[in-house]
Amino acid sequence: MAALVESWSWFTALAVGVSLFKCLFINAYHSTDFEVHRNWLAITHSLPLSRWYHENSSEWTLDYPPLFAWLERGLAQAARRWDGDMLRLDNLNYASPATVLFQRLSVVCTDLLFIYAARECCRCIQVQKAPQDVLSRPSFVLAVLLLWNFGLLIVDHIHFQYNGFLFGFLLLSVARHLQSRHLQGALLFAMLLNLKHIFLYVAPAYGIFLLRSYCFTLDQPDGSIKWSSFSPLRLLALGGIVVSVFALSFGPFVAMGQLSQVVSRLFPFRRGLCHAYWAPNAWALYSGADKALAVLGVRLKLLQGAELPRAAMTGGLVQEVQHAVLPSVPPAATLLCTLLAVLPALFSIWRRRRGNRAFLRCLLLCALASFLFGWHVHEKAILLAVLPLSILAVENREDAGIFLVLSTTGHYSLFPLLFTPAEMIIKVCLMLMFTIYSFTALGNLHRSQGSLLRPMEVAYLLGLVAVAISCEFVFPLSPWRQKLPFLPLLATSVYCAVGVSYSFLRLYATLLRSNDKHKQL
Repeated sequence: MAALVESWSWFTALAVGVSLFKCLFINAYHSTDFEVHRNWLAITHSLPLSRWYHENSSEWTLDYPPLFAWLERGLAQAARRWDGDMLRLDNLNYASPATVLFQRLSVVCTDLLFIYAARECCRCIQVQKAPQDVLSRPSFVLAVLLLWNFGLLIVDHIHFQYNGFLFGFLLLSVARHLQSRHLQGALLFAMLLNLKHIFLYVAPAYGIFLLRSYCFTLDQPDGSIKWSSFSPLRLLALGGIVVSVFALSFGPFVAMGQLSQVVSRLFPFRRGLCHAYWAPNAWALYSGADKALAVLGVRLKLLQGAELPRAAMTGGLVQEVQHAVLPSVPPAATLLCTLLAVLPALFSIWRRRRGNRAFLRCLLLCALASFLFGWHVHEKAILLAVLPLSILAVENREDAGIFLVLSTTGHYSLFPLLFTPAEMIIKVCLMLMFTIYSFTALGNLHRSQGSLLRPMEVAYLLGLVAVAISCEFVFPLSPWRQKLPFLPLLATSVYCAVGVSYSFLRLYATLLRSNDKHKQL
């Protein structure tokens, strides 16, 4: 027992260190999301349950599922002991020192779930022989990649959100499935869906995997489904867990006849195809192409600049707008593209039982497909793929190469979230430290198997450095700053979209190759 405790003492040091490090950002810049969550504290504390999803005195209305609203309600009970004024609905944009301290520490404390989930993921790592040096162990590298993830640090502890708490549920659920504790994994994921509905992106992977690998208990000699092995009791157990969680979460609103109101808050399709900062996805490429065609059309006098939508020329696509040249994309088209993109991955884990790692790979493909083709995707959603991919990266050389491209690209795409001069040095240094560690640690783990990156990938990442220098340092000093203020965001989103798309295709290639190997066996 003493040896076991000693062997994991390094994890405690990492966890305590990162928790203290997060406290350094208490007085840093925070985004409007800080006021969003303060307002939700006030809503859940000051109003009865029947008014939570109707309150609209502030533009920051409650638009997370009911379990997260109850979390805010619980935090409000502690908040009133710090500064009761933060719980007043009419106290908009209130940010007293006590309020800032409370909300910042609430994120640090709820991250304890993420820390526990990271430890469980580290326990799932499969290695033939762990090296004696702790710093060279795959479990240590994974712990650093998760606990000190650059994206989570800036999004949660500077920009301000509770993603660490939410990803704690996701990673703990993944760990339980890797440990073949499927009912616990299903329970955790059902709770997660009722905390934040963005995780519906990966629900198809969960549904198909559990149906195939848990409800069907046996296979045919060729690996296909043995239909007679279907277990109705297992399906009832899974269904009972999911229905119970959703009933506890949404039941009160169903009883009050408010389900449609809650759903309208959760899925506001009127927000438009792209977010204010374009997520680096297929629609960023599409919208970028539309802008380029519009400019070209005006130059060639094929289009009249005065007749073009203003957002098509100078701004971001935040609300419902029409593209200038290309056909506008309706929500149904994004749904269809997403479904087509995930179907091969889902079919792969349905056709043959391929183990728990195949589920994780399918989850990643669902996350990236939804990120690339979803409606009104936030740039922060890239973490839904980056964090779980860390697990595969420490086990497999090819996955490590994909991780380096995706994490570097995805993390840089988060830079526009921190636009104040004071945070410039912070985000640059944190990004450099995490990236250098990722390249060094993963390179050492897989050095016996050759280089992690292909020449084309190295060239792309060097191009990303050039884009970063141009957007962060050169453009602010150029005369284009006033005439084309949206240009750095466009360049960042479009260039990063190429890297994300490439990572998605490479992940799919690894899945298809594993299918071919299975056929040969």
